[in-house]
Amino acid sequence: MKKKILTLLIIHKDNKVLLGMKKRGFGMGKWNGFGGKVEKEESIEDATKRELFEEAGITVNDMEKMGVLDFSWQSQVPPGTWEVNIFKATDFSGQPQETEEMKPQWFGVDEIPFEKMWPDDKYWFPLFLENKKFEGKFMFDDKNNIIEYDLHQQL
Repeated sequence: MKKKILTLLIIHKDNKVLLGMKKRGFGMGKWNGFGGKVEKEESIEDATKRELFEEAGITVNDMEKMGVLDFSWQSQVPPGTWEVNIFKATDFSGQPQETEEMKPQWFGVDEIPFEKMWPDDKYWFPLFLENKKFEGKFMFDDKNNIIEYDLHQQL
């Protein structure tokens, strides 16, 4: 079974989170963090920083790995898993800018638009906001509905 390594970074500062509206490609029309594929010869951390700069025009000054989630789809042929490494940053340089791929926007932590995000976000995002580390697995059907999951806090 093939595994694709991906990154996701969310800026969490002053009781707000910076999300981006995906404007094209996979996940178009959803609010999400910033991230993408890890290229050959690139570390997960370097990929995270590169993707944030490409998608929002800002640079992180520090970041912390908060979790790892494996995603799979019931009908995926050939079967495979997406390993998404989730990072939090509180300190960054620059002003978020709209790019061809993402439109950044700040949300208060009590205003996060879960109904316009991936369905798994409502399960792990509270752990993220509480600074708790986590890991889990989510399986989706062909309409991106969760059909089973396992999520737990790391001790």
